[in-house]
Amino acid sequence: MPITEILARNAALYGEEISLIEINPEIKEVTANWKDYELVEPDPEKRYRREMTWREFDDKANRLANFLLGRGLQKGHKVGILLMNCLEWLPIYFGILKTAAIAVPLNYRYTEEEIKYCLDLAECDVLIFGPEFTGRIEAIRERIPNVKIRLFLGQNCPAFAESYYALTACCSSVTPKIKLSDDAAAAIYFSSGTTGFPKAILHTHRALMLSCEVEMNHHKQTCEDNFLCIPPLYHTGAKMHWFGSFLAGSRAVLLRGVKPEWILRAVSEERITIVWLLVPWAQDLLDAIEHGDLKLADYKLAQWRLMHIGAQPVPPSLIKRWKQVFPNHEYDTNYGLSESIGPGCVHLGIENIHKVGAIGKAGYKWEVKIVDENGRPVKQGDVGELCVKGPGVMKCYYNNPEATAEVLKEGWLYTGDMARMDEDGFIYLVDRKKDVIITGGENIYPVQIEDFLRTYNVIKDVAVIGLPDHRLGEIVAAIIELKAGVSSSEAEIAQLCEALPRYKRPRRIIFDKVPRNPTGKIEKPRLREKYCGSSSLVEMETEG
Repeated sequence: MPITEILARNAALYGEEISLIEINPEIKEVTANWKDYELVEPDPEKRYRREMTWREFDDKANRLANFLLGRGLQKGHKVGILLMNCLEWLPIYFGILKTAAIAVPLNYRYTEEEIKYCLDLAECDVLIFGPEFTGRIEAIRERIPNVKIRLFLGQNCPAFAESYYALTACCSSVTPKIKLSDDAAAAIYFSSGTTGFPKAILHTHRALMLSCEVEMNHHKQTCEDNFLCIPPLYHTGAKMHWFGSFLAGSRAVLLRGVKPEWILRAVSEERITIVWLLVPWAQDLLDAIEHGDLKLADYKLAQWRLMHIGAQPVPPSLIKRWKQVFPNHEYDTNYGLSESIGPGCVHLGIENIHKVGAIGKAGYKWEVKIVDENGRPVKQGDVGELCVKGPGVMKCYYNNPEATAEVLKEGWLYTGDMARMDEDGFIYLVDRKKDVIITGGENIYPVQIEDFLRTYNVIKDVAVIGLPDHRLGEIVAAIIELKAGVSSSEAEIAQLCEALPRYKRPRRIIFDKVPRNPTGKIEKPRLREKYCGSSSLVEMETEG
């Protein structure tokens, strides 16, 4: 069943109930009123909050779909979405899908050249963008001639675009009569691009629908739940976790901001029951509580039943801290890739808290295996490459058959993640295949060292990378970000690391900020580029 039918069902069953709420704690500019398309000035004395019912959600999606169809959009055409998280984002996404066209969400951190690259790679015919991106689009507008329709969502529409609000407001809200098949292409997502320009990942309606089923199966959403969505909607993680709420017909809150106070306030005031966090946000929230900056007694949190984390390896020490502060919370770890329609192909399961540190077992309707460099399954306990298989595997890397052939083999997606399986069948991530450090012939997995260093209570974040060495090939370097208001020294870190085997001890310690992308992944290529050959590093006197 195409995923658009779930929206039509929700509008019929829960029409007057709230589907989405947008909260922006820092909004200061003129914005648009969703219901009547009038431009209004928010009251500076009140919190900025907008909401939309399921019927309004479906109506707005239909209006956009009918507008695009009226402009000649057909099956296979591509529509780029370049927006910050907002109430309009998801109706726009579903409006595109209702036309049988392909939705192409774009990273809001892209430079103008990256935007152009992705629009060209996906062969986009339409672009819908917000006021934050006017300058970037204007800089490339003459070089994207194939993007013939440019819709602007905001006030003061630039001359090179048309007003989204003005054009869609007068369109029919009746569902267009377009037949969609499960195997039809639905969306193109882009890889993180941490190793160069991103690849375009093509998914079908079947894959999107599976993500709804997986999320509900894993986290048991009902109509009574309320999901707090903080990560960017252009990424599969945020949207596919919301898909469980979508399938249940329950509401969700889009929070524009990640400050701990804003998160707890939203949970309290909106009666949130499920929160998905990235590792840095969970750490910041715990730090604020432990330092006394936030007092749990000031918030209504009894209804909050589940916190789950994904997008990057989760330090077991973090979850132990979380359970001390929130002992009644259910917890889950989710593993996935954009190539496997986001989270859920492997998950821990809320019943397996005793296995914190593992990413879990194969998710609902998924298969997993761990293989050696020749594609043969490894022995239990040995490290190999994690592979996944299921209806949510991407169709291909769009317009890149060579890259597709490298990772798709006989229906299996080779993830590039190194992993091992324990005697109970639980999978543990070891590291990214490309991040393995080889020093003196020994394989070193940075995540193991990172998890160890995070147990030191002054460390906020850490990234371990390999740096070139003429004798050993590579040496281990640890980039350490300290918590605010605390200090440490190379000698203290060296003493801490004496508990590690000698060959795993960092040879270099660097005190610096650890860069992460919007989905929480450490940007190790940036660190390698910054520090390879640097003379400002502190070398520890340890043997190989």
